[in-house]
Amino acid sequence: MLVLSVGMTGLGVGWYASYIEKGTTDNLPPKAAAAFRDMNEGVVPDRDALKLLFDHIETQTDLRIQLSIVVCGLFSALTCATIGIYLARRIVSPLEELTSAARTLKEGNFSARVAASPNSTREISSLVESFNALATSLETMEERLRFNNMAIAHELRTPLTILRGSMQGMLDGVFPIKQKTISDLLLQVEGLTRIVEDLRTLSLAIDQKLVMQRQDLDVALVVDAILASAKPLLDTAKLQVETRLRPAWISADSSRIRQAVVALLENACRYAASGGRLRCETEQLPDGNVVIRFLDRGPGFPEDMQAVAVNPFWRGDPSRSRATGGTGLGLSVVRAIAVAHGGHLELANRSGGGAIVAIYLQRE
Repeated sequence: MLVLSVGMTGLGVGWYASYIEKGTTDNLPPKAAAAFRDMNEGVVPDRDALKLLFDHIETQTDLRIQLSIVVCGLFSALTCATIGIYLARRIVSPLEELTSAARTLKEGNFSARVAASPNSTREISSLVESFNALATSLETMEERLRFNNMAIAHELRTPLTILRGSMQGMLDGVFPIKQKTISDLLLQVEGLTRIVEDLRTLSLAIDQKLVMQRQDLDVALVVDAILASAKPLLDTAKLQVETRLRPAWISADSSRIRQAVVALLENACRYAASGGRLRCETEQLPDGNVVIRFLDRGPGFPEDMQAVAVNPFWRGDPSRSRATGGTGLGLSVVRAIAVAHGGHLELANRSGGGAIVAIYLQRE
């Protein structure tokens, strides 16, 4: 603004000086006018004519030049102040809206948004977009947290109710203390333990402490050992297992890889047993990464795959009952393990029916 003000003052004074010069030269006495023309042509004028010219210019122009400097300076200052106020309002107005929206977020209302003005600067528009993206992210996180809290309460209510009712009944002498009753209660405790362990796994994943001990291992051997130990479970579900386990070496946490594979096997036994077949594959990709695939002929995933990807308590049965077992956290745990190894989890439906679940593990 300072440079603009000085520039405007200089231009104004220069223009006015030229105007004064032209008016003055037109009104000069003949002898002074001749001296002025001689000076412009590079000729030294007569001494008396030159003195007359200087006297006339000093008395006629100095005051007006000084006055023009004051007037142009005030005008340029007023113009620059007007421009500065306009720019300040243009910048401050969206910032005031952002401040108000930030207070709304602070109060816990994550629906606050700021409308981007088409007249805003690029920096302000970028700031507004970033704020709205942050607000959207916080709102989504709040919705997930609210749902997860309700889902956790739902998951814990049933086994706790059974445990409390059965134990109270035994204390009151209503239920006899039998080995089968204790065994049934132990199953409920095991279910609670699994929920707590799955939630702990997800918590470790959020803190980036899920994978702590990496070692070089062949994923094909790990999957083959798990399939052998899980044979009774697969036989009970009447699942015929096909394998294509190619050597796939990677640096990974073997206990977490086993946890992910076991979770996918349990899901297949619960939800894909109707298909009768399960195919397990391991493969070393050209870029050095590793993939573990499970392909079944069960009902597959719903059309709204986003619900599966976002909802950590999603189950294959619409009723969310525990008839098929499980906590509904299986896929979230598997995804967390894959991400902790720098990879990701892919879910897809097979042509002809069934699902494909693939764990991609990145080479370290």
